[in-house]
Amino acid sequence: MLNRYSLWKNLLIASVVAMGFYYAAPNIYAPDPALQIGGSSGSQGVDDVVLERASSALNDAGIGHFGQEIQQSGKTGLIRLEGRDQQLRAQATLQRALGDGYIVALNLAPTTPDWLVRGAAQPMKLGLDLSGGVHFKLEVDVDAATARKLEQYENGIKRRLREERIRGRVALEGTRVGITFRSVEDRERARSEIRDLYPELLLDRVDETGPQLFAEVTETTIAETVEYAVAQNLTTLRNRVNELGVSEPLVQRQGTNRIVVELPGIQDTAEAKRILGKVANLEFRLVAETNAPLSERQKFEYRGETRQGMTEWLERDIIITGERVSNAAASFDQNGQPNVQITLDGEGGMLMSRATRANVKRRMGVLFIERKYRTLYGEDENGETVITREPYDEKRVLTAPVIQSALGAQFQITGLDSPGESSELALMLRAGALAAPISFVEERTVGPSLGAENIELGVKSLQLGLALVVLFMIVYYRVFGVIAVVALTANLILLVAVMSLLGATLTLPGIAGIVLTVGMAVDANVLIFARIREELAAGTSNQLAIHSGFERAVTTILDANITTLIVAVILYAVGTGPIKGFAVTLSVGIITSMFTAIMGTRALVNLVYGGRRVQSLSIGHVTAKPTSKTEGASA
Repeated sequence: MLNRYSLWKNLLIASVVAMGFYYAAPNIYAPDPALQIGGSSGSQGVDDVVLERASSALNDAGIGHFGQEIQQSGKTGLIRLEGRDQQLRAQATLQRALGDGYIVALNLAPTTPDWLVRGAAQPMKLGLDLSGGVHFKLEVDVDAATARKLEQYENGIKRRLREERIRGRVALEGTRVGITFRSVEDRERARSEIRDLYPELLLDRVDETGPQLFAEVTETTIAETVEYAVAQNLTTLRNRVNELGVSEPLVQRQGTNRIVVELPGIQDTAEAKRILGKVANLEFRLVAETNAPLSERQKFEYRGETRQGMTEWLERDIIITGERVSNAAASFDQNGQPNVQITLDGEGGMLMSRATRANVKRRMGVLFIERKYRTLYGEDENGETVITREPYDEKRVLTAPVIQSALGAQFQITGLDSPGESSELALMLRAGALAAPISFVEERTVGPSLGAENIELGVKSLQLGLALVVLFMIVYYRVFGVIAVVALTANLILLVAVMSLLGATLTLPGIAGIVLTVGMAVDANVLIFARIREELAAGTSNQLAIHSGFERAVTTILDANITTLIVAVILYAVGTGPIKGFAVTLSVGIITSMFTAIMGTRALVNLVYGGRRVQSLSIGHVTAKPTSKTEGASA
């Protein structure tokens, strides 16, 4: 029969629209402002005792809160607040109450009902320009970067002199390395070796006859070191954010030594803050011989509760550091204990092979170095609380196994306390080591970058535009216009549902894509209705006019939408940031609009007019009159 869908087609359309309603529903539930509590290391969790301490601290400070809960199997805790304006004050209160062993981060807690969560329905992610997010401002410790560079020069000079059997005492003096030799001849030999090793250093001596030499670091070299440290930290932070899976993040440099990180929407901010700010590295050193002089060895404690109190003497000379790691993956050994599989770069593999080949049956220690902070509270002359953070480096031995044979570019690190710790260490090594320590100088939740007033005006303009489209369609196309409006509503719901399922991020350019989608969806209905009116004007029967109008308009609709879809795919492939957001929204909108315009609109028209004798069609200026042709005849 003309204009009759089979039962399975109607059920398919109804099922798709019903699923669209279900997966779009979480977007009507606004998130609550919250604080997220996490451990300072990946192996440390949060339990009910910690949450009770946090709740008591908030009660004593008079800060309203509710809904405290344990998340991620005890890895983090969440406390919801009654107002967003209390977040910063509540964060400072909890950080002081819980101490440096825990990280308190700002967050937004979802309010999606359980009956939606059980069906994997989640709200659509909103970009920083729409929903705001978490803003971190980090400062690179340029003094530490300079000190690390000077230490590299000192160790490199010591190593070269030892290899060339030149005896001399090397000591760091400010921004220069001072070397005292036994003879002038040794000094001249050393001068040649140091110039070959570090041509950028400025070599000078106290006098012509004295066996002293100074290798001074120039201001240009220091400036290049600082520039490299900031650039390397910027790259490393971007890699760490990408490893965390954050959608549409912003990581950019600000000024000479600061980096801004903005995380839009709902994120695991405690995890992000710990990973972003963690300065950790590895050093591989040989275990010192028992008869080695104290000047050539250092004493370190082991890391982990099972070896608490145990110590190890390691040589001061470093074989390689974590900067030579090209890849790292968390795994388990044959005993089920967590470890990290390490892959070194070419130079790192060569240095490791050379050192272990010459020291088979000796032990090699893996030193874990982590930058930590002590939070000190005091009062100024006005009686106000002053918070200062004092940095310090914690150096502990992870493991010290016996070298059974020469190691190459691949090996494993054992001695870790938990799978969480191994995953965190692998992430940091894989993302790259920080070239210099960083500290959080500012953390806050940010509103939409364009301002709440502009966003409100944008939404109002969208609502006004939709209202005018709806009014035009109903007035101009009567009943068919109402059908088009229903199909348009279903199109918007399906668009939001698909965006939510894909985990796509909606930004302001994405809203522009939605507006364009609405226009294209209405345009498809206008093409169909215009075809129907042409058929009616030509004297075609009502049912045949509906059938011909849909059939003949489909080709035009497909041509227009497919060409636009190709352009959207190209925009996504070559664009970045906001351009990609626009392309994703436009692509999804084209697909949903074709479905609702071609199948959805026709299904509604069939329900209203299909399968029966129709005296007239309410489709605007043309009103069909009864004809002699048989209504409802077979196509």
